[in-house]
Formats: sequence, structure tokens, C-alpha cells
Amino acid sequence: MIFSFFKNNHSIESLPEFDNHHSVLFLSDSKVGLKGFIAIHRKNPNFPSFGATRMWHYNSETEALQDALRLSKMMSYKSALAGLSSGGAKGVIILPKQGKINRKQLLNAYAKKVDFLRGNFITGTDVGLFQEDLPILKETTKYIVGFNNYTTQLTALGIFCGIKTALENVSLSPSIKEKSFAIQGVGKVGQALLGLLYNDAKRIFIADIDEKTLRLVSKKYKNVIVVKPKEIHKQKVDVFCPCALSGAVTHKNVSELNCKIIAGGANNQLEDESIGVLLSKLNILYCPDYILNAGGLIAVVNEYEALKFNYQKVKAKVLAVKENLNNIFQISKREGKSTNIVANQIAEKIFNNY
Repeated sequence: MIFSFFKNNHSIESLPEFDNHHSVLFLSDSKVGLKGFIAIHRKNPNFPSFGATRMWHYNSETEALQDALRLSKMMSYKSALAGLSSGGAKGVIILPKQGKINRKQLLNAYAKKVDFLRGNFITGTDVGLFQEDLPILKETTKYIVGFNNYTTQLTALGIFCGIKTALENVSLSPSIKEKSFAIQGVGKVGQALLGLLYNDAKRIFIADIDEKTLRLVSKKYKNVIVVKPKEIHKQKVDVFCPCALSGAVTHKNVSELNCKIIAGGANNQLEDESIGVLLSKLNILYCPDYILNAGGLIAVVNEYEALKFNYQKVKAKVLAVKENLNNIFQISKREGKSTNIVANQIAEKIFNNY
């Protein structure tokens, strides 16, 4: 189920983000102003594909489509290396640049599109959607997850465990004490990670484009050092933690990095795969983002599968990030490949066999 999106004889297949996706659905309901996409990257015939829904101000429909394609692919990698049966998917809703929307009507219309897929796509909240939106979506479709209230906490726990694993590989000690950190983005996940690091870290720099959030966080965590968003990646620290949107490390700024490790919660942190090679040359250890931030996905899959959410079972799966990372670090050193390429190759072997 792939649709022709472009005019002048161009098609969705011409986009670099397209990776032989299983399905791509264009969403439209002019009555409520709904426009967006649902992309399913890989589909296990015996299990739904999972991916949260993002609501964002995109510059164009093409940009929104590219985001859906890119993020759904990342979800397949995340699921595969987390040992889950689900393929990857993503929903994006395009917020209009001008004019007000009736949020409930918009979400109900979107939920109808989710329901149309009859359980092949299971979704929850990403950027732009909140916990209070879940009951609204649930009114129209049963294919909604994220009610367990632990997704943020478990995502941060996986990142924290990944940081300690990387520190052990770089400095032979997993200890957070006497280590410095730069957290880019202190929203839900970034702030949860900050809470885990705060009491033991030597120094923590933070930055966020939302000044209100920044004020609240710096008031709660009085010893953090606030810097401008465009300066956060330049700080001399042990670990740089991208926890905002995609594309934190680019060809333009990679040479400005002043860290030993990159380990954060944002999706698609590298501008493209070649950045991983550049990081290796700079002796910066990159922890593939979709391994570290899989805690939320593991939690919602358990919520979907089980009659009762099992926190301890989910936590054990999240902490398996240590074994996954160590395996990737060893292969990377042995074969002389960047960590992101190693992780991708392992994941691809798994989900391409669905």
C-alpha cells in the first residue's frame, strides 16, 4: 500500500528516506484540518508494527512524509535490537501554520485513520501529543498504548544504563562521579535523565529552546549550568546527551564536539550514517540512539501484550542495553566499523527476515 505522492511523474520511492516501506498512508480530513501520514516500515505478519504519533508544524507535506519514513525505519531498528516481535511504524500529524484547531476533533479524526488499519499499527504519544490525549484517541480506536505511566522513566533508565556502559568502555569505570555532561533538550526524557545523573555528576550543562521549561528545570536542579542551544554541543564534557529532536550531530558541527561519548534519547541523532565514521576518527564513542531509547517501546509492547503491565519484566529488558552495547562496541573494534553501522547491520538481519 504505497501511494504516488509527487507530481511531474515523481513518486514516494524517489525520496532517500524511503526504504521499501511496507505501507504508507496519506491522512486527510478537510472538515477538521487533518493532514498527515502513517508509515509502516516493516511488518511482522504475526504481530503489529509499533510507533508513536508526532504532531508538529512541518514546512510542507513532503517534509512530514520524510519524517514519517525516517522515524518508522528507526523504529524497526529499535524493535529488532530490543528483541521485540514488532516492526517499526510512525504517525505524523501536520499542525497548520495558522488558525486554531479543535484538538479533540482532530485527534478523533486521526484515531479513525488508525482504526482503519485494524491493528496493524499500534500508536501512542510522541512530540506534540501528551498523556491527556490518550483517552481522546482511545474513544475512537483500541489500538492506543502508553497508559502505563512508566515510558519516560524507562526510556531514561535505558539511556542512563547506556551511559554507564560507554563510560566503562572509555574509562574502565561506569561511575558517574567526577564526570561531566551536556544535555541537549530537557523535556520529558531529558529531564528524567537529568534526575538520574544530578546527584553524582561533577558538572551538567543543559539547553532547551523552550525558555519556560528551562527556567523550571534550572530552578529544580540549582547546580546545572544553562547554555544557549547553539552552544550545548561545544561544551567540554565526558558525555554529550542529545535529548531533543533529530539531527543533533551534523557535518557542520561534528568538528565542534568536545566530548568523549555521545549517548542520548533523541531519535536519529546523526545527520546521516557517514557521521558515525567521522565520530570514530575523532575518538568519540557513539551509542546508537535506538538502542538507548528503547525503554518506552519495550514498555508499550508489554502493555499491549500483557493483561497487566509487568514493570520488573520490562525493566530487565531495558537493562539488556548493556549487553547489546558491549556486543556492538566489541564488533566495532574488531572489524573497524563505526558503531552505528554495526548496530544497523545487526538490526537489518533481524527485521528483513520477517
